[in-house]
Amino acid sequence: MVKKLKDKIVIIELIFTIVSAIFIMIVGTMFFNDVRLEEYLFNTGVDQLGSLICAALIFGSMRQKGDGTKFFRVLILCSSASFAANIAMYYTLLVPEYSTACFILCMISKMIDLVMIFCFYQYVNSTLNFSGMLKKIADKGIPVLMTLETVVLLTNIFAPVTFYIDASGMYQSTDLSWLEDIYLIAVSVTATVLIVRSSCPRSQKAAALTFIFFPIAEYLLTGAMFGNAGQYGVILVSLVIMYCIIFNDKSKKLASTQIELNLATQIQSSMLPIIFPAFPERREFDIHASMTPAKEVGGDFYDLFMVDDDHLAMVIADVSGKGIPAALFMMSSKILINDHTIMGGTPAEILERVNKQIYSTNKANMFVTVWLGILEISTGKLTTANAGHEYPFLNLNGNYEIFKDKHGLAVGAAMKSKYRDHEIMLKKGDSLFVYTDGVAEATNANNELFGTERTLEALNALPKDNSQEEMLKGVRQYVDAFVKEAPQFDDLTMLGLKYYGPEGK
Repeated sequence: MVKKLKDKIVIIELIFTIVSAIFIMIVGTMFFNDVRLEEYLFNTGVDQLGSLICAALIFGSMRQKGDGTKFFRVLILCSSASFAANIAMYYTLLVPEYSTACFILCMISKMIDLVMIFCFYQYVNSTLNFSGMLKKIADKGIPVLMTLETVVLLTNIFAPVTFYIDASGMYQSTDLSWLEDIYLIAVSVTATVLIVRSSCPRSQKAAALTFIFFPIAEYLLTGAMFGNAGQYGVILVSLVIMYCIIFNDKSKKLASTQIELNLATQIQSSMLPIIFPAFPERREFDIHASMTPAKEVGGDFYDLFMVDDDHLAMVIADVSGKGIPAALFMMSSKILINDHTIMGGTPAEILERVNKQIYSTNKANMFVTVWLGILEISTGKLTTANAGHEYPFLNLNGNYEIFKDKHGLAVGAAMKSKYRDHEIMLKKGDSLFVYTDGVAEATNANNELFGTERTLEALNALPKDNSQEEMLKGVRQYVDAFVKEAPQFDDLTMLGLKYYGPEGK
């Protein structure tokens, strides 16, 4: 739903710039047939060209995401609106009967300027990653200054504080017109200092500074001969430069990051058992597991391995956080659990040893919920321990039910965590299903959770003679049907076991 809404907004933005360009083209043709407007022909040409470039920039940035992109698009929209307001304002100048319309258009143009200046600061703030005390002051002070400037402009409706339109239809400024410049100067100086002090590449800094210094250069070189058209023209050139340089640099960085993420995904995948059947020579049980990360790499993991010829170890876990940090913590946790399980002991003893080792070196203050089970294949005795993980589901009497084992704290959360062993006797045909919270917390477009009860219903609705691979795929299909097109916010990991006994199937 959110993605669809964002896509619609971007399409509306594109339509707005196209409509503005068409409006400017139509109004611009009138300037060739009116002697009074001949002096604005150059300005009209700038407005027409600028409006077309605005539409092109919006179209080019439609697929861009993050790093202040929404503020950049608002900047383009402001430029497009300014060109439209300007050409309409030129048409009303020098015509006394249009003085009210001219005043309104002037007011709109000035209000657009305020939004443009604010969005420029927000764009460079998020893109160049400002920091420090000046940034904190600016974040709070700039909205206040913008509000005060808005009040100053609106007072012109009641009295000519900073500008007015005279009887002949001409724009006139007052002795207090400098009040309109306070906000502009404050933001420009502050942004310049923050841009120069930022740690971004020089090319990105230079591109951002063009937004401030190009209009100044145009004013000094031409003496504002071309009015707003010249100012907005050079601002648009600045936006093009920022688009070409900053977006290009960010795209290269994203491409490099994507390569690293792909490599991390391959490394992570190689650490999980992904070849099934995992133990084709063993007829005493059927086991399957799967993981779908919410990002390229995730914090969930599972493991299944033979401790010895008569004991099968099963692990499912969920690391706090997402992305590469969680994946690194996941890999170290998986190795430790595997090593300590091979060393021997009950699941509770294993988790206590792993917890102490992780906690002693856990500078990142991360933790991992773990369910660990060891199956004695010859007898069907399943010994489990739970470190803050989801309750497992057991099918011991023909239907899956929640097995509410006693939880200990997540591994890495406290130095002296204690865990409790639980023994379950499996008989032929009994099944186990364990999962991470990404299953129960899968969310649809209405922010409804799939939930534990739906998970249980899905398991019991599936044919009991299904293989464990089919059972996991069936649960995933139920989850997908529930969430539909809503994004996956958490890793989704499942493990299923069916016990056939020492005699096999």
